[in-house]
Amino acid sequence: MRHTDGHGGPHLTALRDAACAYWHRRGLHTGPGQVVTAPGAPLLLLALLSAGDPAGGGVLLSRPAADWHAVPARLLGRPVHRVPAPADCGGVPDPFVLLETVRRARSAGDDPRTLVLSVADDPTGTAVPPELLHEVCEAASGEGLLVVSDESERDTSHDPHGTVVVSPAEMLGAAHSGSVVVLTGTPSVALGRFPDTARGHGLAREVRAVLTALHARVSEEAALGGAQWFAEPPELRERRAAEAVRQGALARALHDAVTEAGALCRPPQVGRHVYADLEPARGALAAHGVENAAELEAELVRRLGAGADGGHRYGEEPGALRVRLSTLLLTGADHPEAPDPLRAPHTAHALSVLRSTLAALTAAP
Repeated sequence: MRHTDGHGGPHLTALRDAACAYWHRRGLHTGPGQVVTAPGAPLLLLALLSAGDPAGGGVLLSRPAADWHAVPARLLGRPVHRVPAPADCGGVPDPFVLLETVRRARSAGDDPRTLVLSVADDPTGTAVPPELLHEVCEAASGEGLLVVSDESERDTSHDPHGTVVVSPAEMLGAAHSGSVVVLTGTPSVALGRFPDTARGHGLAREVRAVLTALHARVSEEAALGGAQWFAEPPELRERRAAEAVRQGALARALHDAVTEAGALCRPPQVGRHVYADLEPARGALAAHGVENAAELEAELVRRLGAGADGGHRYGEEPGALRVRLSTLLLTGADHPEAPDPLRAPHTAHALSVLRSTLAALTAAP
């Protein structure tokens, strides 16, 4: 019998079926009853936190983390515990610091029950190595945490043959198969994959009830677009792969520019962003009136235009000189896509301006 979430027409049914096939192709057998739909990822996460932990425990996030990860917790009045990401990637907390953070939170009277992570991370543009993800999952499982895996950027790998992206739902064994919820989606449709266990199905029912109470339903029009996206016809796969290669070239150019200026920056592997730490240039930046993330963002936007967001937006301490840079800095919003973007005149000019701007800001006073 098909699962209907209690409402919805044929396009919603097609969307759930396409989602099941999408996850099956990635090694996750999924039935329609495990799929929950919502009109946006923040709403889905809000419903999940509300249903999954009625006692109101805290939420654990890596630092940095996608800007929307903390919003549902704050709306529910839940404590947010930030755990620094390891040096080699973003998206997950350092596993040892995670354990210490949970211990300290519980000794202080909070009982965090949920860990939100990203195997393909938006702020840092990195993918979590499988061995590190395994350590994080083991630590989370040992503490009884529900793992919410944001996999929205999973299909944006710049080199899918050289970058392995693994889901915690694939990694945790049968004994802990009920402890991972996977989130993914498009800009207009969010999907949740819940475990095929009594706990998983019960949680999915509760999340649907919350979404229904909020009148948070996916429209048939959005469901049709989502179904077509997750069906992954050959032409869509080719277009998606080409765009990932294009964004990879732009992101590597950004990475080269910021590291040439002395910034610390993890090499990009997914998406369209890099995350630069300009702490080594604190003295030079102070001479330009830049002493925190908000001032760094404002100065870069003033000089370069849209495409720079201070680390304070991603859970960093306000005084940290960290910034997420978008490939939009190199392409702009008004130029047509080019197969080889670095050869496009407007991109070459934007890259030159970026390099000279960073050199001017980071030069010793």
